[in-house]
Amino acid sequence: MPGPVLTVTISESSRRGAVAGPLMIFGHGILELLLVMALLAGLAPFLARDDVFSFISLAGGAILLWMAYSMFRDLPAMRLTLENEEEKKRSLVLAGILLSIANPYWLIWWATIGLGYIMYSVKFGMPGIIAFFLGHILADLAWYSLISFGVAKGRRFFDDRFYRRLIGACATFLIIFSGYFFYSGIEKIYTSLA
Repeated sequence: MPGPVLTVTISESSRRGAVAGPLMIFGHGILELLLVMALLAGLAPFLARDDVFSFISLAGGAILLWMAYSMFRDLPAMRLTLENEEEKKRSLVLAGILLSIANPYWLIWWATIGLGYIMYSVKFGMPGIIAFFLGHILADLAWYSLISFGVAKGRRFFDDRFYRRLIGACATFLIIFSGYFFYSGIEKIYTSLA
């Protein structure tokens, strides 16, 4: 699903190369492993509550809107350059963790679809859970590695104007998702009050 992890992967791959995607997914995978363990330990009913869904949707929508605003604000000064010392200090693994948390779709997906997959894999014991988790993470790794590689290898065809347009398009996606999450959260509140 397009969101903050994909947006930053595209942005960082253009500057830091094909390693950006795998590092982002490593952080994302750490967080997902912790969440799977928490769901198996009993967090699932809490995440399925309407008030929690509304809070996640509204807070996540606000975070995505803030991220989009920041990207649009910085657009005029953005330049496609190779990695510098300041960028080396930024941890892409940590970014993968934080951006996954910032994406409300991520928690909502795990509270619904992901939980269904986990419950199905539990039928096969620990090997089933491990197989599901590894398959899920390897799919993420393959996709984000492909995106990262494509952007990194294609950056020689980019100029600063194209790069700003790409980041602007990613910011626009974040605004659309932000609106969707605001709508979903407000709709859930309205239906629970009706």
